Amino acid sequence: MNAGPELAIDVSGLVKTFAGRRVVDGFSLKIPKGRIFGFLGPNGSGKTTTLRMLCGLLTPDEGSGTCLGLDLRGEAPLIKRQTGYMTQKFSLYEDLTIRENLDFVARLYEMDNLTSRVDTALKDLGLWARRNQLTGTLSGGWKQRLALSACIIHEPRLLLLDEPTAGVDPKARREFWDEIHTLAGEGITVLVSTHYMDEAERCHEIVYIAYGKLLASGTAEEIIKDTELYTWRAYGREADKLAGRLRGQDGVASAVAFGAKLHVSGTDEAALEKAIAPYRNGPDITWERTSPTLEDVFIHLTTGSKDNFE
Repeated sequence: MNAGPELAIDVSGLVKTFAGRRVVDGFSLKIPKGRIFGFLGPNGSGKTTTLRMLCGLLTPDEGSGTCLGLDLRGEAPLIKRQTGYMTQKFSLYEDLTIRENLDFVARLYEMDNLTSRVDTALKDLGLWARRNQLTGTLSGGWKQRLALSACIIHEPRLLLLDEPTAGVDPKARREFWDEIHTLAGEGITVLVSTHYMDEAERCHEIVYIAYGKLLASGTAEEIIKDTELYTWRAYGREADKLAGRLRGQDGVASAVAFGAKLHVSGTDEAALEKAIAPYRNGPDITWERTSPTLEDVFIHLTTGSKDNFE
């Protein structure tokens, strides 16, 4: 019998409550070593809280499990020493140079051969030429690169990235993800929360959380298939303006405009076709069956989820 993959994270029934509200409610997940897991969900859905519990930064109120083979509750300090955490908000010192920031982080981790380690970190992420530049003068993309370098300078086994590419340009995002895949290829496990569907598709697997509950997990292809969502696409003159008429009709789970195009989805194929039938004979609009996108699926999942503030 073949052993399964080595698990970086194995947790069951995690619960976290703040002010009487269950921000995370019964979360269970297994993550193999060296995989990139994307965490998606609406704002306030518990993504950040879940990520922090998985790496020992928060203690769960209920549930148990291990991270990097260490107990979440009893060995949290050891887990944190082996985790790199990149927060949503840039958190390094803007009045220090790039090199001074990395030197500071290396000292926090009490690293040996400090000068050599910092030099290597600067070169690995292309920061060497800017090493003496004040951090506050960097663009968003360069700040992102510096933040990632600070996360991995102590050679962690787990990398936690909380919406790391918000506010950076597409080129910087692509370069960032190329580096993430390189790190995963070296055996580092990566957990990343994101709102970008193209980034979600670059993850090995995806976890979708809505208001504290795990709704779906797997590869993008598996999640799309398991949702059993049927989708029609309409394009042509003012096709996008049909969204408002179709929303709420029987058989329509979501009707969303993508530029001048319209995606209409539902889980009942016959009811969906009946709903769009009155709009299919117009001469200026073309309709066609299409595969649902990851965004179609997540809009559908979000629409069916109840906000735990209610």
